[in-house]
Amino acid sequence: MRPCVFRHGELAASRDARILFNKDGKTATVHLVKYPEATSLRTNGKSDGSINLDRDGVRGTDEITMVLSAALPLALKPELKSAAVIGIGTGLTTHTLLQSLGIERVDTVEIEAAMAEASRGFMPRNSGAFADPRGSIVIDDAKTFFAAHDRRYDLIVSEPSNPWVSGVSSLFTREFYRRIRTHLEPGGLLAQWFQLYEIDASLVATVMRALGEVFPHYAVFAPSDHDLLIVAGERVVPMPPLARVFEQPGVAKELWTVHVLTAGDLDARYLGSRATLEPLFASYGMPANSDYAPVLDLNAARHRFMEKSAADVVALLNAEVPLLELLEPSRSRRPINPLFDGAYAFERVENTRLAWYARNFLVSPRAPQPEAVPTPLQKDLELIKLRLLECRTPREHDVWLHSALRVAAAMNPYLAPDDAAAVWREIAAGRCFVSLQEFQRRWIALFGAVALRDAARMGELGASLLATQTELRSEAREYLLMAAMAGSIAARKKARALELWSEHAAQLSRVASSPAFRLLRCHAEPAGGEACAAAFRTYAER
Repeated sequence: MRPCVFRHGELAASRDARILFNKDGKTATVHLVKYPEATSLRTNGKSDGSINLDRDGVRGTDEITMVLSAALPLALKPELKSAAVIGIGTGLTTHTLLQSLGIERVDTVEIEAAMAEASRGFMPRNSGAFADPRGSIVIDDAKTFFAAHDRRYDLIVSEPSNPWVSGVSSLFTREFYRRIRTHLEPGGLLAQWFQLYEIDASLVATVMRALGEVFPHYAVFAPSDHDLLIVAGERVVPMPPLARVFEQPGVAKELWTVHVLTAGDLDARYLGSRATLEPLFASYGMPANSDYAPVLDLNAARHRFMEKSAADVVALLNAEVPLLELLEPSRSRRPINPLFDGAYAFERVENTRLAWYARNFLVSPRAPQPEAVPTPLQKDLELIKLRLLECRTPREHDVWLHSALRVAAAMNPYLAPDDAAAVWREIAAGRCFVSLQEFQRRWIALFGAVALRDAARMGELGASLLATQTELRSEAREYLLMAAMAGSIAARKKARALELWSEHAAQLSRVASSPAFRLLRCHAEPAGGEACAAAFRTYAER
């Protein structure tokens, strides 16, 4: 277990953990360890997947991601009949695939026999991986297996360990993706799991460039706040995920177990298409990860030791302005499960719960009870209600406006346009509105435009407030620039968005290189990704 101690500086005592399986395999030492919260599969001491075997227990993010690695492709393409899974791990992805009545064959390729042996310890949770006659487990290196067998699949799921583990980075190269593509049936899909912890966004970008050079189309999902699932193919990835996946009892049971209850819970995890996200990845100016230019292999270990994270890529789902909707308005927005089940594991679900609370607190005749509502949000809501709905006069005008900004950021991106806009319409129609100063009324109008995803109005109001407000808090300036640029781009006024960036980005040193502003800046760039990457290099050198 020494590598895990070296990684985290923690040693589990025997009273906290029980070793269920221990074997020195040909390529690694494998353990199965039972902890109070979950049972963990470990390779040389490093966790490579865990499952809570208590059906009523709390689900870990690994478990959610493993189920979705199978269920999302099934939801996107229900006619899948054959699949290959690279790496058995806990066996849960293979098990979930085999819950589909339409699947006829699943080959699971695992390099280490001891891993397959240890994963039996998760039964009956993963029983399909071992008991279903449609599935087979092949002990072989993935590259060797595909080179030696002329088999084609409707789906290939790649679930390697973290890229800093020796040899793993070769499963994220351009050459590997080329080989994988030759083993897909026409219209087949690759599902790639990619961890966002112990790595940074530039290394995500080098992998996405490698994948993009082989597959002309991809869609990116976030099963958790710290993982990506990339679904790629030679044809346009069919969107949105179909609700009929919940009509298959076995698959639905696995989804419900990890708190994914509705098609809206799948929609909530959709980051974007290649057209939406490629400008972000291009902004880092990284070459494609390759066997001949192994960018990932050379840098992954360093990023692990520096405890880097690329989770801010997933944080685009929680941006203060609904950027992804504005850049890709065709995306589906079916409602999240009304119980907000799974909120503890996925921030957007929790944020949606709080957004509904904020909306109902301000416009419902009977205010809801504040259950697990952060104190700052509750104070902001009460101040807005006092000032803008009950016409109480504060001692300082800017205090309530700052609260209104925070409420807009907490509510608008997570609700359907009409639901969010109801708050700002009620404020604008109320008796308190006429007493506000002109610039304050324009702020309220901007919040309403963002709620409605009214791109043209967002661009106009955001730019106007940036031009006329000389004293702005940093949060307010960031919000205005984000809203103005996103609105301008969505309204097909990219030149105007670029002008706004040129005028105001220098005042945003804290966040100008964040994924949100990289995404906007590069969508506005007429000369493409290389020019945008050069602009960010210049910006960083200031």
